[in-house]
Amino acid sequence: MRYRTLGASGLRVSELILGAMTFGEQGGVGAPLEECRRILDAFAEAGGNTLDTAINYRDGASEEILGELLTGRRESFVLGTKYTVSRDRADPNAAGNARKNLRASLETSLRRLRTDHIDVYWVHMWDRFTPIEETMRALDDAIRAGKILYIGISDAPAWVVARANTLADWRGWSQFVGLQVPYSLLNRDIERELLPMAQSLGLGVTAWSPLGGGVLSGKYIPPAGPSTAGTSKDQAGGPAPTRLSAASLTELDLAVARTVREVADELGVTPSQVAIAWTTCRSAAILPILGARRVDQLRDNLGALDVTLTPDLVARLDSATGFSPGFPTEFIDQTSPWVLGAADLDSQPHGAR
Repeated sequence: MRYRTLGASGLRVSELILGAMTFGEQGGVGAPLEECRRILDAFAEAGGNTLDTAINYRDGASEEILGELLTGRRESFVLGTKYTVSRDRADPNAAGNARKNLRASLETSLRRLRTDHIDVYWVHMWDRFTPIEETMRALDDAIRAGKILYIGISDAPAWVVARANTLADWRGWSQFVGLQVPYSLLNRDIERELLPMAQSLGLGVTAWSPLGGGVLSGKYIPPAGPSTAGTSKDQAGGPAPTRLSAASLTELDLAVARTVREVADELGVTPSQVAIAWTTCRSAAILPILGARRVDQLRDNLGALDVTLTPDLVARLDSATGFSPGFPTEFIDQTSPWVLGAADLDSQPHGAR
């Protein structure tokens, strides 16, 4: 495992992040405490140091389990959690990104996690009813109080993130150092606006669902080739429980999954490893979040660190998705020679810059 700084901060994070959304058995398929312990230990043994959870995961059980498992070794990890989602649907002030909910949510997470500070505190989702100025000032106050070290934002439009960091810069407040978004071969939307914005502003990008909800692991297509060792099974040997219905998958979903499996077979690795490795090829800013119900799933996913995708294989995977960045990216690219003429650097021979 190698380490990077998270965005423009000096915080050293592992190149793969352990997501704890599966920690706990509340609300459906999840991992019991002892399996969570094995998962965390295996991640740490591989050199992983960065953890991601949220106040609402497993109705709070995820934070509580992490709090128990980190006892005596808290400072060895970069601990991140998120707030925004309602803590009490009957209370209108128990949700969103307003100062009141931020304070109550932060105190709740600190108590559950058995710590006096959060390393990275994430805004879980853009709350369009709360002024971004209020959120940024409240986060900065919590940083100045020593309860938060760094801040990030998840699931928000690019313009909101850019505006928030510009306001913070002007007013001397702490800025977001991280962006958390979904990213996989089945969901490349961030390549349109969010990823270019993050790269421009120096934000680290933590990518959730790099396996496309499990589709890219190959569990929904017939086994074939040496990569079948990575097909997800439960402890009894049957198909692993899943949040997705096979009937909900499109032909494109299945075609991309088949391409991933073909590449995995050629390399002698598992489809999951190929899918995760692909996300890390797209940008040095991207840090995939790994979620697992069992320790063997995690170990398989960690194998992505040893997978090297050649440019030809990356292009093959890219083409399978049929992704198009759309307007304005394509329009700007297409019209640049006409608009800029001799000033169009992209049209110059390599090295002419």
